[in-house]
Amino acid sequence: MNINTTRFGTLAIDEGDILTFVDGLIGMEQCRRWVLLADAQNSALAWLQSLERAEVALAVVSPRRFVPEYMCRVARRDIQPLGLTEPTEAQVLVIISQSGGSLALNLKAPLVIHLAERLGRQIVARDDHAVQHRLPGTAVRKSA
Repeated sequence: MNINTTRFGTLAIDEGDILTFVDGLIGMEQCRRWVLLADAQNSALAWLQSLERAEVALAVVSPRRFVPEYMCRVARRDIQPLGLTEPTEAQVLVIISQSGGSLALNLKAPLVIHLAERLGRQIVARDDHAVQHRLPGTAVRKSA
C-alpha cells in the first residue's frame, strides 16, 4: 500500500509493517496506526510515521544506545494487552526531541512494542525518569 507523508513523500509499505497502538500515543490518541521507518543517514535513529496524520513523524531511538543503564518498571496491566510472554519480546524505543538547543530523550514515557504481534503502547514508567533527558554534546543548529 502507498502512504503519503509530509516528511518522506509517498512511501510504499507492506500491510504487515503497520504497528497498532490501540490507545494511540499521549496527546495523539487518535493516531493508532504507525509504521517504523529507518533513517537513511543515521543508523541510531528511526521514525515513527503516523498513517492517520501525514505530518506526524516522531524521531525515536533505543534508549540504551544513549543511556546504557536505562531500565523502566511498568505495571503488568500496562503491557498485558501487548501479549508479551517474555520481556525479551519487547522492543523499547523513546521519542527524541529538541529541548533548549539540544536533543532530549523522553525516558519517562517509552514506547513498548511487541514486534511479532505488531502491537505497541506508550507506557508511563514508574521509575523517576526524566521527560526530557538531555543528551550532552548535541547542540542543534538553527537553519536560516
